Amino acid sequence: MSNVEEFRREVRGWLRAHLTGEFASLRGRGGPGREHEAHTERLAWERHMAAHGWTCVGWPKEYGGRGASLEEQVAFHEEYALADAPARVGHIGEQLLGPTLIAFGTPAQRARFLPRIVAVDELWSQGYSEPDAGSDLANVRTRAEHDGDAWVVTGQKVWTSGAHEADWCFVVARTEPGSVRHHGLSYLLVPLDAPGVEIRPIVQLTGTSEFNEVFFDGVRTDADHLVGAPGDGWKVAMATLGFERGVSTLGQQVGFRRELEAVIELARRNGAAADPLVRDRIARAWTGLETIRFNALRMLSGVAAGAPGPEASINKIFWATWHRELGELAMDVCGADGMLAAGEPYDLTDWQRLFLFSRADTLYAGSNEIQRNIIAERVLGLPKEARP
Repeated sequence: MSNVEEFRREVRGWLRAHLTGEFASLRGRGGPGREHEAHTERLAWERHMAAHGWTCVGWPKEYGGRGASLEEQVAFHEEYALADAPARVGHIGEQLLGPTLIAFGTPAQRARFLPRIVAVDELWSQGYSEPDAGSDLANVRTRAEHDGDAWVVTGQKVWTSGAHEADWCFVVARTEPGSVRHHGLSYLLVPLDAPGVEIRPIVQLTGTSEFNEVFFDGVRTDADHLVGAPGDGWKVAMATLGFERGVSTLGQQVGFRRELEAVIELARRNGAAADPLVRDRIARAWTGLETIRFNALRMLSGVAAGAPGPEASINKIFWATWHRELGELAMDVCGADGMLAAGEPYDLTDWQRLFLFSRADTLYAGSNEIQRNIIAERVLGLPKEARP
């Protein structure tokens, strides 16, 4: 038996043994559009995982991880999803900031922040997007000024996932007055309990508030909370985005497959499968999901070989569009029943929540339009789009 198969069996056995008792009811809880579910209980579960060494499995051992190989990390995320384990609450720190600090942080920053991410003692959010800098991240206007032993941050971020429950935010801010585009930006770690921080949850179509507006009014953060050199923020921020599209995508696809299988079962039950057009759309959804999986495997193969290819650019636009279309298919399979809320005042069915929240899939982490520009200009080498 290979090391990867042994590791997979270990993960599966641990989840089977520990998703019991007080944690048994957490199966399937949380996730897109359902972030509000059992947050305190899911946090306790994740700290239980940490106590047994199952957070940050891909991090090097010297930083508190297991040093798992790429294949073992894939196995972990797949087994976690197959067990229907609850949605993670510390994933932004674990999958985004942690690898960024390992790559760009100082020894002091790693010593201060990494152990608390491993233990799930501090939760993180991502301060990138702004009202005028959504997919066009280089248009950042939030500014930070160096003042003695601190950076003073002033500005606004938006679509900040989980900020209302986070302790910290990694913020891209403009630190060189008069700079434009991706020049003059810096990457700062900002405490969200500092004076001058205001967090306003944004009510979404699902009635929940995963996203937030975050306002910084002269917020001070220690001078040594700058990651990389002043002005290197764009390079560091792009590296973080690269970590965002990593091995967890295969676990995500396990969830997608579960949703598709449930839609097929519903279509069989209510007779919608008798419609040849519905059957055709189900068949296309199935083949689309297989394509996403194989493209993700090809992408990870390139990463393992040290030469990531264009698959990374293609993957996000493909899965986001597929998932949005699955939500549309689910509502069509529901028929007229899909128009009715499950209860008062705004209790949604799983199908309605899938349909409404998947509207966001093609917007966050780079809209489809921006992704197509990236593929055209950076992958295919086509002439750049005319810009003002």
